[in-house]
Amino acid sequence: MLRSISPLVLALIGLVLFGDGVYIHAKAWLAQVLLERAFDRSVATGEAVKPWPWADTWPVARIEVKRIGASAIVLEGTSGQALAFGPGHIHRTVDAGERGIAVYAAHRDTHFRFLRHVAMGDVIDVTRSDGKHFRYRADSSAVVRFDASGIDPTTRDFELVLATCWPFDAVTSAPERYVLHAILIETHE
Repeated sequence: MLRSISPLVLALIGLVLFGDGVYIHAKAWLAQVLLERAFDRSVATGEAVKPWPWADTWPVARIEVKRIGASAIVLEGTSGQALAFGPGHIHRTVDAGERGIAVYAAHRDTHFRFLRHVAMGDVIDVTRSDGKHFRYRADSSAVVRFDASGIDPTTRDFELVLATCWPFDAVTSAPERYVLHAILIETHE
């Protein structure tokens, strides 16, 4: 009797695990569709639109690196919920296109996985939720300790920083961050 139950139990466990994996991927796909919709509605209306009623965040920008086909919707803040669904805009940093440094952060294994493929000189397009478009050029990168980013919040230039954990292939938390710096080269309002 025990031998006949074991394959059935194993098959049931396998089915539950498979279903859980499908559910997670379906939820992630649906979230991206809802984020895109909320961002498009924000651009059209000029108002912050939450992607779902209970969200604690809303889309504030879209980042694109066309050379490598990368695109991500940036959410306001860096709460756990926000970073689960996309890059977050670091509080107390300016919005893209403003004087100072706009800083966006995301997980290295999801939404900022593409940063490993960004080369110096690549163009990074940022469209804000108010419809304003800014073009930046990647000009430097660094690996720094999480508490020593080297980001100067008093800069008088128009800068963008995309930050994620380092190294890209690590499976555990890491004390280092990869910081990609870019400078504004063009504005379309």
